[in-house]
Amino acid sequence: MHFHGTEVRQRALSLLHGGARNADVARQLDIPAGTIGKWLHLDRAKRGECPGRRKLPCPRCEGGDLNEAAYSYLLGFYLGDGCIVQWAGHRTPTLVITCDDAWPKLMDECERAMRTVFPHNSVCRIRKAGCRDLKLCSTHLRCLFPQHGPGRKHERTIALEPWQQAIVDEHPWEFIRGLIHSDGCRITNSATRVVAGERKRYEYPRYFFTNLSGDIIRLFTDTLDKVGVEWKQANSRNISIARKASVALMDTHVGPKH
Repeated sequence: MHFHGTEVRQRALSLLHGGARNADVARQLDIPAGTIGKWLHLDRAKRGECPGRRKLPCPRCEGGDLNEAAYSYLLGFYLGDGCIVQWAGHRTPTLVITCDDAWPKLMDECERAMRTVFPHNSVCRIRKAGCRDLKLCSTHLRCLFPQHGPGRKHERTIALEPWQQAIVDEHPWEFIRGLIHSDGCRITNSATRVVAGERKRYEYPRYFFTNLSGDIIRLFTDTLDKVGVEWKQANSRNISIARKASVALMDTHVGPKH
């Protein structure tokens, strides 16, 4: 095995720092290209310039950046149609949000929120029957979505952490939009009534939100109360918004699925 002295190594690094290519330095000094590459790598590591994937700080635990408006929307979507899974052999958990193919722009909006909250992670779409799974891997998922746990959401307690509630309080309409886009809808109701002795038919818009979890229902209605939207509980799993002024508010900030 041939050993190269410090002087030769420093000369090689000087050439590399001057812009010379690894192969050119290797030929000039008659040193294997692999050795030149190793020297460069160790030098960059010593300087803190080593190429490779940098560990990004967690927005929750380590003070990393977090777009709170996008997070509030994504949190609502996650509570409705999202889950966190970790497959056998995978080191990183995956956020999966299922979007119906009937609403392509809504799917785009969900993906945009995922990319905004996790700007350094990629999102992929997996085709399924009548829908797409939007998937994103991140080591910070369980920190940002502490509602994750074993079993279905409606079979366990769902409560926001104080820091999450503060974000929802700051961005309530984004949270409501996420919930409506996942488990809600805007429909046109029709009814009849007698006016001046004549039965007439009329139509009016209405929003519905449907979820099996009583906790998620309460998170939705508590947020509606904060923004001044009147609602009624049709049954244990359905919330109805039909008052004209409240529907107008919802139309301004949420609107129909698209």
